[in-house]
Amino acid sequence: MEEENKSQENRFSDLSPEPEQEISVLDYLKSKLIPWEKNKFQLPPQLEDISEGKAEQREKTKLALPGLALGGLFLALIAQRTLEPGNGDRQWIAGLILYLFAAFLFLWAIRKNEITVSPLYEESEKRIDLGEIRWVYLLLCVLFSVSAFVTFRQNTFNFINVLFWFLAILCAVIAFWKPEENGAPIWQRVKSLLSQPPWNIKITPWTFAVLGVCGLVIFFRFYQLASVPSQMISDQAEKLFDVADVMNGKFSIFFPRNTGREAFQFYWTAMINLMMGTGVNFMNLKIGTVLIGIFTLPYLYLLGKELGSRRIGLFAVLFAGMAYWANVISRFGLRYPLYPMFAAPALYYLIRGLRTMRRNDFIFAGIFLGIGLHGYSPFRIVPIILVIMVGIYLLHRQSKQSRIQAVQGLLILAFISLIIFLPLLRYAVENPDMISYRALTRLSTLERPLPGNGLTIFFSNLYKALISFYWDNGEVWVISVVHRPMLDVVSAALLTMGVLYVIVRYLQKRNWLDLFLLLSIPLLMMPSIFSLAFPGENPCLNRTSGAIIPVFLIIGIALDRTLEAVTRKMNRRGNWVAGFILAGLVLVSGLQNYNLVFNQYRQVFDQSSWNTSEMGEVVQNFTRIVGTADTVWIVGFPHWADSRAVMINAGYIRDNAIWPEDFLATLDDPRAKLFIVNLRDFEALIKLKALYPEGYLQRYISKVPTKDFWVFTVPPKDTFNIQLEE
Repeated sequence: MEEENKSQENRFSDLSPEPEQEISVLDYLKSKLIPWEKNKFQLPPQLEDISEGKAEQREKTKLALPGLALGGLFLALIAQRTLEPGNGDRQWIAGLILYLFAAFLFLWAIRKNEITVSPLYEESEKRIDLGEIRWVYLLLCVLFSVSAFVTFRQNTFNFINVLFWFLAILCAVIAFWKPEENGAPIWQRVKSLLSQPPWNIKITPWTFAVLGVCGLVIFFRFYQLASVPSQMISDQAEKLFDVADVMNGKFSIFFPRNTGREAFQFYWTAMINLMMGTGVNFMNLKIGTVLIGIFTLPYLYLLGKELGSRRIGLFAVLFAGMAYWANVISRFGLRYPLYPMFAAPALYYLIRGLRTMRRNDFIFAGIFLGIGLHGYSPFRIVPIILVIMVGIYLLHRQSKQSRIQAVQGLLILAFISLIIFLPLLRYAVENPDMISYRALTRLSTLERPLPGNGLTIFFSNLYKALISFYWDNGEVWVISVVHRPMLDVVSAALLTMGVLYVIVRYLQKRNWLDLFLLLSIPLLMMPSIFSLAFPGENPCLNRTSGAIIPVFLIIGIALDRTLEAVTRKMNRRGNWVAGFILAGLVLVSGLQNYNLVFNQYRQVFDQSSWNTSEMGEVVQNFTRIVGTADTVWIVGFPHWADSRAVMINAGYIRDNAIWPEDFLATLDDPRAKLFIVNLRDFEALIKLKALYPEGYLQRYISKVPTKDFWVFTVPPKDTFNIQLEE
């Protein structure tokens, strides 16, 4: 016992400066706080090292910032700001130099591990065999498909051919469908969910984030929908005539009016009218296309999850929801948002199908591909893109164990989409020139000779399309703020950083999806790039709209990696700093996009378009008080208002255009008459005054300067005769 006590004393004495003296906490603190005292005590080397290490770690925690990453983003923001129009001469050289410095800092941040490069998914992902085919249902599918194809004649849907078509699709899905392993059928899961006790809803910060993003997106997409844009152009008038045909029982497969259009929008708009009672008008078109634009966003979120995390998906939805690019094409009331709407789920299900080899994902991809072909003509590039996607996958090591299954999945996808495409296929067989006419007028010399060498024009268009995010989104004023970047300052800066990150990740990880993500941007812009006969139409927001998907996914990746660098380097306080940075970026992006849509675009559109809504209001007042739509005419004048749009705004699906040489035909009608005349058409006014000396001429003062017009009213003949007798 004594030896143990001695050894204990010796062990502690080794830790003290003097063997006879014990160290108390107070003594140690005094030696540190009063350095001039003679007695100086030191901690044992081991404890001293630990203490200094903790202090050093605390110092690093206080000061650590991902300076390279944030510096690169800051420089990118300044670079894009110099490329914005409206500040004198646009300094593209300064912007390019700043972008190069920003790229250098961002790449250095990746090299220094400030920004971590995370893999997309593990290569050991389970591969599931595609399973067997139900050959009986496949045979039935073929029989029903042949029957549908034969009965899809005269460009008309009817009960018989739609029934055959529906049964063919149903049998095709059943033939290839594979029930989930250890999974109950959908209807059983729904029944189980509804039969459970009251739901327990868990509110988390993520819940508030999702609700906040949804609220912001809905605001940007529906705010001032009635007035932005304010007027119809000829394209919307023609679409509403097609919708009226559907409402009147004319069920076309392909609508040949105005060089031809696929059918989806017209049936979709008619359904909205039946459900909401909105009427066949411009607002009905806009509600339909805005909803289509919003329906794209859930699949953008799912693609973000597939590419890394739900946060990437939410960031992509947030910036795409605010983006002026996506907002304007959704509000315009034409088919433009149908391109990204169906491209997004087709890409998502094929990407997931290649990762998991679940047959049902290939089926869903085929369904959305087939429906998308009934939507907007530029979507026809998507089948080619999906084949390229599978080709890229097959060339990478991720496909090593599943190349045969990938090809099988692609064949299933193609078969399902072909069955859904059957009505248009039959129409294409009967009218090959009509269904391809509009595309060929842009791609070939069908309408006009190419203005130069085709290959040179192609590469010029490609270059202009790729820089449109930063420099010039084209000159089509009806759907853009002309000659400005396609993206706002924040989105363009993040896109640059995201492209660099994806390139580095591909070089390090060699994942096929990174390469496809980069290539999909120009591929999805090809409908615009291939405008060889009319290169002035490239770039444009509508035919490039499919690229919304990869562009905003890359933006989400860049923002996610930057904020992750902040939270990782700064520990607890990093969440607050990251939140502050995110709030600042969202605020700047939101304000600029708000200004672009609700100020700049609105002002340019109102000044450039004809005020058919005001003319329609005049017609509506006339027909309600004294006249009838039969005696209303919009006098033709070069490059003036579309008479159909005027009458639709008045509540009539009809065309009441008249030219001055036809005025005599109106004399025999004794009813009150109304003529709307261009402000500069003095020849028409002279003729009207000569024919109707009793007529009354009034200048309508428009809300928009330079948009005034003449209103010439003629009282009914009986009233005029009574006045003469008196």
